[in-house]
Amino acid sequence: MKRILLLFISLFIYFGQTVSAQDIATIFSDMPDQYLPQLDVAWRKDLVDLYKFGKEAKLQNLMAGYSTLVRLEPDYLLLQQSEKSTLEMKMLPLINNTYLLCVVTTVDGPVSDSRIEFFTTDWEPLDKAELLTPVTQEWFLKDTRNKNSDAYLDAISRLDMELIKYQLSPDNQTLTATYTTPLYLSREDQEKIQPFLKEEPKVYKWNKNGFK
Repeated sequence: MKRILLLFISLFIYFGQTVSAQDIATIFSDMPDQYLPQLDVAWRKDLVDLYKFGKEAKLQNLMAGYSTLVRLEPDYLLLQQSEKSTLEMKMLPLINNTYLLCVVTTVDGPVSDSRIEFFTTDWEPLDKAELLTPVTQEWFLKDTRNKNSDAYLDAISRLDMELIKYQLSPDNQTLTATYTTPLYLSREDQEKIQPFLKEEPKVYKWNKNGFK
């Protein structure tokens, strides 16, 4: 069933795309206002032009703050939306030389937490569940025989929320998930939980069917 759905997505994207391949700058400029209300189309185009001409791509936005285009590649974009939020976009290949768009919005308040969405290159929403299985808190905990110990139970009881930062790579087709909940804790609580946490983040790789 999943293979059939992914084939349908690929065909839907294929027939919805123009003959000439789009790049991320064009897709960003055509982004519906509902997904980036602080920057209208004209300002997005201005940011792209400033970046391409080697100037500081920074403009005041509609929220009385500033937005900065930090990095722009043919298939990747990083926008500092405000002092406390970023937007990442990455074009990812499917079959038949078609592409979809992965968008990661990260808010720092007070530690980083991300939301991930998928779209066609014409900004039609896609079902995230078919393309990514979000990592959970349990993945970041070490396998240990002491899960019934008082120290372990006391430590994980402090992890009362699930905050995860996702980052797309500008250089390859990977997605990195970093567990940020411990950073929300006091230093004393961080020291208690640290022995039970894995040191490495989870790294997903895109395989033209989804992030695995």
